[in-house]
Amino acid sequence: MGNLETLGSFIESAPPGELPNVTTAIKSIVGDKPLSDLQPAFEKYNEEQFTTVKLPGGSQSVVISPYNKLDDGRYFDVESSTSFVFDHSTQKASNAQSYVLDSSNADLIKSLLKSFKTYVDEHYPDSSIGVYPTDNDSKVAVVLVSSKYSPNNFWGGRYRSSYLLTPSSSSLTGTIYVDVHYYEDGNVRLLTEKSVSPSTSSSSAADIVKTIRQTEQKYQEELNRAFVSMSEGAFKGLRRQLPVTRQKIEWDRVGGYRIGQDIGGAKR
Repeated sequence: MGNLETLGSFIESAPPGELPNVTTAIKSIVGDKPLSDLQPAFEKYNEEQFTTVKLPGGSQSVVISPYNKLDDGRYFDVESSTSFVFDHSTQKASNAQSYVLDSSNADLIKSLLKSFKTYVDEHYPDSSIGVYPTDNDSKVAVVLVSSKYSPNNFWGGRYRSSYLLTPSSSSLTGTIYVDVHYYEDGNVRLLTEKSVSPSTSSSSAADIVKTIRQTEQKYQEELNRAFVSMSEGAFKGLRRQLPVTRQKIEWDRVGGYRIGQDIGGAKR
């Protein structure tokens, strides 16, 4: 793998909230060379991770995704009726302009935005959503991203979900992603991906959001059960029940132990 591919893989695998640190590390490697050759990797990361950005003069974060990308490299936001330029390496937006949604599903999209926002605001902190026409206006994409970073405590996490609705048949398919990274005195990362095809009774905004809510609740309950099972099973099995001497440590005497002799049983 060449240097360009290697650096690109670092970008594409950056943990939640860590892309700026990865970019800084890459700059220390390439020196004064521009990062233009790595733009495809930055773009892929931002679109797949549903990176959010605040528009110039705005306070609400909007989503970057493959579904709201325009032909000229700009992106658009339905709720604010705005298109904008997005710099993938700096994750900054600029040159905002008015944008009019041109879709035969415009009414459904706006209804979905309203209903979906109510659901998301209730259940997901620090979240952003997007609803967009896609596949030549034959489908509607619904995306959600909720991120939380705590670098002082050495962890960060991101929840993502995306759904494709076909209004003509009321079919709904989607994928749910969970990405959590702990890095205090180590490096532990949880990555999950769940494909779903929930059934819905109609293409109304209320029914679609209800179906999404039930689907995500079910998956989160599955994750909780898996965590409890691992804690009581696999993780517990990793902990040594007795020290290598097969004798329990007398904690009242631990301050007086001489390493290698009292604990290990060896003689000087």
